[in-house]
Parts: sequence; C-alpha cells; structure tokens
Amino acid sequence: MTTKPKKQAKDSEVLLSIRNLHIEGQSDEEWHPIVKGVDFDLHRGEVLGLIGESGAGKSTIGLAAMGFARPGCKITQGDIMFDGVNLFNATENDKRSLRGVRISYVAQSAAASFNPAHRLIEQYSEAPVQHGVMDEKEAHAEAITLFEKLQLPDPHTIGFRYPHQVSGGQLQRAMTAMAMACKPDLIIFDEPTTALDVTTQIEVLAAIKDIVHEFNTAAIYITHDLAVVAQMADKIIVLRYGEVVEEADTRKMLSKPEKAYTKSLWAVRSLQKKEQPSDDILLEMRNIDASYGGGVKVLKNVSIKVPKQRTVAVVGESGSGKSTAARAITGLLPPMKGEVIFKGETLSAALKDRKADDLRKLQMIYQMPDTALNPRMRIRDIIGRPVQFYMGLSGKKRDERVSELLNMIEMEPNQYVDRFPGELSGGQKQRVCIARALAAEPELIICDEVTSALDQLVAEEILKLLQHLQDELELSYMFITHDLATVRAIADEIVVMLQGEVVEQGLKTEILTPPHHEYTDLLLSSVPEMDPDWLEGLLKERAKKKPSIQLAGN
Repeated sequence: MTTKPKKQAKDSEVLLSIRNLHIEGQSDEEWHPIVKGVDFDLHRGEVLGLIGESGAGKSTIGLAAMGFARPGCKITQGDIMFDGVNLFNATENDKRSLRGVRISYVAQSAAASFNPAHRLIEQYSEAPVQHGVMDEKEAHAEAITLFEKLQLPDPHTIGFRYPHQVSGGQLQRAMTAMAMACKPDLIIFDEPTTALDVTTQIEVLAAIKDIVHEFNTAAIYITHDLAVVAQMADKIIVLRYGEVVEEADTRKMLSKPEKAYTKSLWAVRSLQKKEQPSDDILLEMRNIDASYGGGVKVLKNVSIKVPKQRTVAVVGESGSGKSTAARAITGLLPPMKGEVIFKGETLSAALKDRKADDLRKLQMIYQMPDTALNPRMRIRDIIGRPVQFYMGLSGKKRDERVSELLNMIEMEPNQYVDRFPGELSGGQKQRVCIARALAAEPELIICDEVTSALDQLVAEEILKLLQHLQDELELSYMFITHDLATVRAIADEIVVMLQGEVVEQGLKTEILTPPHHEYTDLLLSSVPEMDPDWLEGLLKERAKKKPSIQLAGN
C-alpha cells in the first residue's frame, strides 16, 4: 500500500465552515462552557488534525461538526455550515439525512460502539441499505473490498463474525470500514488508531490516507498522538480548555510552533526509567497453554516472571496473546496447562475458586474504560465499592478514602465524585479505573493499555503517578502496551509476544539494544516519528524488503 501526494487543499471548495462555536456541559444541574468560540474551515479532501489535552474539547467539536451534542452537552451558539446547510439550526430530519451517508464518524471505543447481537457485515450494511445507496448484496461486496483495503484478515469471512469474536484492533478497523460505506464527504476520526498496536497502526493509517485521497473525502482527525497527526493532517489546530491555542499548516506547526503550550506538547514523552534488575519474584506464569474453546491455543507454553516492586512490560501486535495472558493470570480464563504462582503459592486456575485476599492482591485495569465502568453508577460508588468490599470501610470513612484516591489520580473530589462516567472525558474515565484498582491496596496491578486513551501530557503524569505509587506502596506492575514510549518510561523488563508465544524477554536495555529479534525490530521501526514524510518513507522501504515473519493479522 502506498500513499498518494497531498493535493493543494487551499484551492478546493470549503465543505465545512464553523464560526463562533460555543458548547456547554451540565454538571450538578449547572451549565458551564466547554467550547468557547471556535472557528475553522475545512476544504474538500483536506484533513484537519485536532490535538490537545484530555478535556480540551476535541471530541465535542468533532461531534458538533455533525450537528450533534452528546448527552449532558448542548450547542448554544455559532454556525456549523456543511455544504450550505447550517447544522446549528437544521431540523433533526435534515441532520439524520446527512449522518451516516454524507457525514460519518469513527468512534474512539469500537468495543462500546458495536451491537454485540449482530454480525459485523450486517452492521456495515445497515447505513448504505437504509439510505438507499446500495442493496444488501452490493453492500456485502463493498464491505469485503474495504476489509481488504484495511488489511483485515480473511476479508471474505471476517464480516460474518460477531464483535466479541475479533480483536480490538480488528474491531476498530471494521468501524472505519463502516464509516466509509457510503463514500461520505466528511469523516470524523476520533482516535481511530488508539486501540491498535504499532504494526497494525501503520497499515490503518496508510489505508485511511489512501481512501481519503481516492474519494476526495474531507476528514477531522482527533488524536493525542502528535506523531500520528503529523502523518495524517494537512493542517493542525491545537486546543486547550475549549479554545484554539494555535492553528497552522502541519509542516509549519511541527517545525516552528509559536505558542508556549504547543511547544510543551512537542516536548513531552521524555520520561525514562532506569531499570532495576531483581530476582525476588512475586508472580510467575509457568508453561501456560490457554484456549477460548474449539481447541485452538491462543497461549502456547508461556512463561513470564514479575519481580517484586518492578514493572514488566508485555508488548506485541494485537492478537499476540498479551491480554489473554493477563486473563489467565487473573483466573478469567483458566489455563489448559501450566500454573500461575503468586508469592510462592499456586493460585486456583478459575477466578471463582480463589480466596478473597488473593483477589485483593491482584488487580487489573482494563483497556476500554467505556466498557469497564458502569454508566449508571456515580464515581463515588464505582471507587467506593472495592473500598467497602476489600477494606471493610463504609459511610464517612469510605467517602474519605474515595476522596483520597481521587486526589491520588489528580481529580478534584468535590468536582467529580458525584458525576457519572458519561460526564467524563476518556482520560478521566481511565483515571477512575486506576483509582478503582488502587482501592483494593493490591500488590500486583495488571495494566492493560491504561494510557492508550490519554493525551500525552496526561499519560506522562499518570506514568509518573504509577511510578511514585510503585515506590511508595511497593507495587509490582505487568504493563500490557503497544506504546514503546511507555515501555521506555516505565519498564524494568520487557516480554515480546507473537502469535501466543514469548519470542524474547529480558531487561529493558537488553531488548531495546541491537541486534534485535526480527519481530522486535519490526515493532521498533513501526513507532511513528514527528516527520510528515515518515509514513510514506517507511512504506516504500518495506515494499523493497518485506519482513519474513508472519503476523497474526491483528
């Protein structure tokens, strides 16, 4: 797959024009501003990058481009002109006639966006069939074509799976295909590669660029990954507290940012932990085989050791077995063979057979906060429940401990304790998940992509917080991630997995120092750089010399 040269967007027609956009959000029955007078134009075929901290208003503005405000928010002022139609005061029928066919949306959390009761190809076909763009047979054929473009494995058959039968990376790409089903004029991409490993991300970014250029589609690309936006956007808008800090052509923005806040974004992710070897083992996976049924092994003779008060990072492509290893450790997926040993004692294979204290000492933070938090519970109850269950605290003492935990994750208790998850940004929701895990006062925390939903400034603060907690509370971490900057920031040791097997493991400096295992080398070379030409150069280089290893298809 190759990318095409960017056209001169400035000579093309303005498709979307937003002027003086104001949006308010509701908290404790009071309305407060969250977007404050934002202006921008988007031309046909142009890609606009929106970046900024969690809570800056990126996703809110992206949804407003469709004339939509999420529950608890309202568009109070401004013009949203899409191809001559003002979506600010358009009727609901007029807006519905545009959404899905001329304007589409790729959500950040695919797992929370698909209907679990319907197959992928049925959900793909719904919009083009209902809007009369094509019949069901044509939609199925188009789906297979787009599945191939987006590098999904078995494109002729994967559409007949249910959402739970594919990996997170596969589900995110299936959602991207759905958004492109009607060949829309505008697509809003809200962190579309957040859930993807670096090798898969390369293919998806290239596929998105190709399709945007092929169909002259305009796009708003929302992300906290500066290196990714450098590959995708013609121009960038930096947001903070609902206001535009700076706007410029991508190359100019990368080379000469003008504002101090923009420069601070460019300077993040410098955190580097000095590894500390240790032979004092807290947890050991020993020769684990595991399967989800049907006899196909997803873990094959996996052995991993986690030392006390150390961090072991587990890296690999989506579908390599990282999260499955975590499920085997926690008892959510009892292994077919092998054992999990914690503090010298073998744990019961199944979660239901474990002692309450074993459950307390071993906690897990999940990748998708949208699906991990009960949307009907307030934050005080989400965090308070494990405080009461494991620590026996209730009433005022429970509330005091919840406030302490919120302060630990840098969320003001009085401001957030009575909110529901739907009233929080993606980064805030993930921090609540971290606080919930800390509430049990564990000895080992399995962190499954816990910073993938966070902007870079917040992610760095969370990593610093986790490191401080490790030193203060003598915690151990198993850190599942596809972000190698996170690995450098927090890991003592690294385990590399591919197709359910451990292909390399050792101290961080040993794994990251050449010569690498071929697959480790592929991972390291796939980390995006702050260079707009990086993606195209990488694809050209790989076209000359393709890796000989066989990936799992993510």
